[in-house]
Amino acid sequence: MRVPLSVMALLVALASTAPVLAAAEGGPAWEACVGPTSTPDQRVAACSSVIDTGSETGRRLAGAHCNRGHGLTEKRELDAALSDLDEAVRLAPDYACAYNNRARVYSFKRDYDRAIADYDQAIKLDPSPALAYSNRGESRYSKGDLDGAIADFDVAIKRDPNYATAYANRGYVYARKHDTTHALADYTTRIKLAPDILAYIDRGNVYRDSEQLDRAAADYGEAIRLAPTDARGWRNRGMIRLFQGDNKGGLADYDKALQYDPSDVFSWNNRGQAKLRLGDKQGAIADFRKALELKPGLQTAQESLRKLGAP
Repeated sequence: MRVPLSVMALLVALASTAPVLAAAEGGPAWEACVGPTSTPDQRVAACSSVIDTGSETGRRLAGAHCNRGHGLTEKRELDAALSDLDEAVRLAPDYACAYNNRARVYSFKRDYDRAIADYDQAIKLDPSPALAYSNRGESRYSKGDLDGAIADFDVAIKRDPNYATAYANRGYVYARKHDTTHALADYTTRIKLAPDILAYIDRGNVYRDSEQLDRAAADYGEAIRLAPTDARGWRNRGMIRLFQGDNKGGLADYDKALQYDPSDVFSWNNRGQAKLRLGDKQGAIADFRKALELKPGLQTAQESLRKLGAP
């Protein structure tokens, strides 16, 4: 019997438009406002200082609003970010940065039609950055337009063949379309460009869903190697081990998963399955009950307890 997995099906998070104005003509506040290494808090404070002095006008003032909007977006203060980005568009309607960053706020607010319209305008003003296409692809995907999303990721990759995020996102959409060959190719390229934990988990999920369990286990093992205190690699590999009948290995992996993430209901449920297969009835009952404590009504845990005579 297959056991449920807390699947890490994740469209990789899309980067926002980086500040684009040169810092050479300003003082420390201006440099922090537009500098690529500023934290969101630093950016918001510095851009506020620039705006409040009243020393900037036109496109430079629009840039300060655009970059403060960027910082506020990173802080998830979306209404305040939208106000800044509206002002940036008003001050410089030919400034692609403002449309890119405002589109990202609309996307976070799940207003995908407005997000796509702003990305359209940003691309019309400056069709060169890969980021705008990748971000528009994310919004198209969120609307359910999978083919439109792939088309945008295609362009993003043509603009920047080393853009790992675009490969990750295109791979995810191909996986949703059950196009295993293209999904694996994109995830493999992503791993070559940026071999982080999510890269291996995403490819492992495709191997898992296409019944290539040894390869899935190997990718989850790489995720564990890269991030041994992250529960995701452990619980994904634990599920594969249970699929393969390695109940002791599955139990060991779920022990680790719960050590690092004791709030994951599926790890409790799946570890209960492993314990049940290994003859530890009381341990299984305890784990199923914990799963139900975390998620009342979890059907698999309820059915397992009922079969064990322990409702």
